Amino acid sequence: MNYAPQSNAVDKIEKLKILALHGYRQNEQTFRQKTGSFRKVVNKWAEFTYLNAPHKVTNFDNGQSQDDQQYSWFFNKEDRTFSGIRLGGPAIGFEESVRLIEENYEKLGPFDGIWGFSQGACFVGLLCDLQQRGLLKTKFNFAILVAGFKSNSIAHSQYFKKSNNVSSLHVFGIGDQVIPVEMSVALSNCFENPVIVRHEGGHFVPASSKEKEAYQNFFRTRYELKNLSS
Repeated sequence: MNYAPQSNAVDKIEKLKILALHGYRQNEQTFRQKTGSFRKVVNKWAEFTYLNAPHKVTNFDNGQSQDDQQYSWFFNKEDRTFSGIRLGGPAIGFEESVRLIEENYEKLGPFDGIWGFSQGACFVGLLCDLQQRGLLKTKFNFAILVAGFKSNSIAHSQYFKKSNNVSSLHVFGIGDQVIPVEMSVALSNCFENPVIVRHEGGHFVPASSKEKEAYQNFFRTRYELKNLSS
């Protein structure tokens, strides 16, 4: 009996390819290490490519640890530092980071989705807006935004004028002392039909049994849609 047709069908099944963006003062290696439990929860359906932001953090606020492997997607203070809760300010280095995403989408992708944490999630939200307006050379079908928030930089004041139709999963902790939960909710409101996962913890990517079902439902659905269309 010839089983070749069945084998070929199996060969066509592909995992979701997701681009992962770290938070402020992190790098791709530390973010990878901190999110191992999350990856295990969705490993059946997805594979991740971690990317370093292009801007090295060289200026530190008092009490911050100084590490030459800390990076940022952009800075919203003239001294080249960043605070998610700052109102106003510039977006220094934002354009370079956008180009980096486009270059790596072409070089390492294409990617089905994009995932960001904290400042990375803020940046993902901006990228989704650019993509919807036809100003980004990518086609992300979905986004995962953990501890995300809307940028308050003056340069981004015209973003999010329309609801975004990219499928989105928003994860945030009610005990987050870095990004207030209201800021994460405000970002989720910029998307159509957002899937929201609230957890009891703070500023991190949760991966306990309480979040597992929601994660797996979101990833399984996108995985099935991808392979049905292939």
